[in-house]
Amino acid sequence: MLARLVRHVYSVEIVDALGQRAKQTLARLGVDNVSVKIGDGYQGWAEHAPYDAIVVTAAPAAMPPRLLEQLKPGARLVAPVGPQHRAQSLRVLEKKAGGGIEAKDILPVAFVPMVHPDE
Repeated sequence: MLARLVRHVYSVEIVDALGQRAKQTLARLGVDNVSVKIGDGYQGWAEHAPYDAIVVTAAPAAMPPRLLEQLKPGARLVAPVGPQHRAQSLRVLEKKAGGGIEAKDILPVAFVPMVHPDE
């Protein structure tokens, strides 16, 4: 869906099999504006930063600082945040011109946990 809304999507998937399947599916569908990297989502994809927006689809217990660093000033990051099996919140963070972050919790959610490669 994002591929139809923006010029390019950079996606990071920690599970190799899921990342490979995503690459194959995107190629089969002729979607050529999505790049998929197998790696640690906590680290983001710094080579293509800064980003206009970041959408996180798994819940870190706390917001990964590397993702915030990769936002452009004025850009937003949307992520579910909180521990697994506990209260999580869909959070919108905006990077201000001076580098500060403004955060707002939007609504309660329940997402799968965001994991590190060694977990």
